[in-house]
Amino acid sequence: MSDLLSVMIAPFAACMVLVALFAYLGIHVIAREVIFVDLSLAQMAALGSTSALLFGVAPRSSLGHLFAVGATTLGALIFSATRTRRERRRVPQEAIVGIVFVVASAAAILVADRAPTGSELIKDVLVGSILWVDWLTVLQLAVVFVAVGAFQWSLRHRFLTISLHEEKAEQRGWSIKWWDFLFYASFGVAITFAVPIAGVLLVFTFLVVPAVIAFLFARTPTLLMGISWLAGVLASAAGLYLSFQFDLPTGPLIVCVFGVVLIGAGLVSLKVHAPGQRVGVR
Repeated sequence: MSDLLSVMIAPFAACMVLVALFAYLGIHVIAREVIFVDLSLAQMAALGSTSALLFGVAPRSSLGHLFAVGATTLGALIFSATRTRRERRRVPQEAIVGIVFVVASAAAILVADRAPTGSELIKDVLVGSILWVDWLTVLQLAVVFVAVGAFQWSLRHRFLTISLHEEKAEQRGWSIKWWDFLFYASFGVAITFAVPIAGVLLVFTFLVVPAVIAFLFARTPTLLMGISWLAGVLASAAGLYLSFQFDLPTGPLIVCVFGVVLIGAGLVSLKVHAPGQRVGVR
């Protein structure tokens, strides 16, 4: 047990920081039907970090993070500018998200071909290195996430209304494109600092799977967040424990555990919502 704690306590702390914010942001992502927005923003961040190498800037330096945040801010601008009302959409928003992802990925590969250590950076973006995270990195991530979380919390009424009840926001005359930009820009900051630690696959999992589990059982914001956080904590802890016990790659195993938890939640949801059964959570 002492060996488990010494090896996995810092990665577990990092997972809890990621779950705390991403389980909440995932609710917005599912409600807005932009499932792959974090992959797209992550690739924009990778493009920014890789571009920094061309100028001799280390990707994880303060200036390197500025390059990455600038790129994700551009992505936020694209997503907010291309948003239209659901009944007027000729092209789904998810198509725009996918196009940004593909173009950013291709551009990052082209830049990496000319940048020193660019190919290694692209690989790190995919898999991350959460098993080797240290306490200083966890602290830095927590500070960034607290700042982003405070910003999201201060504007939660606007963001949740737009995500869950878009028609109400339109009736109130809100500038949805502006609020979308603020949402995605702050989202991009969180992605920029999370991806080098956890990698794209794990960040996507933290963002989407707990929220999907929550939507199987609830619709109100409080219940959605509670279920999402609980699912994230349990799956992360189980994944880290199994990784230690069987000496398996930590990030991919956590992703697989989340998949198993989702399947289990789906089966429970079918039972709860079966005809003649009382719905337990609303």
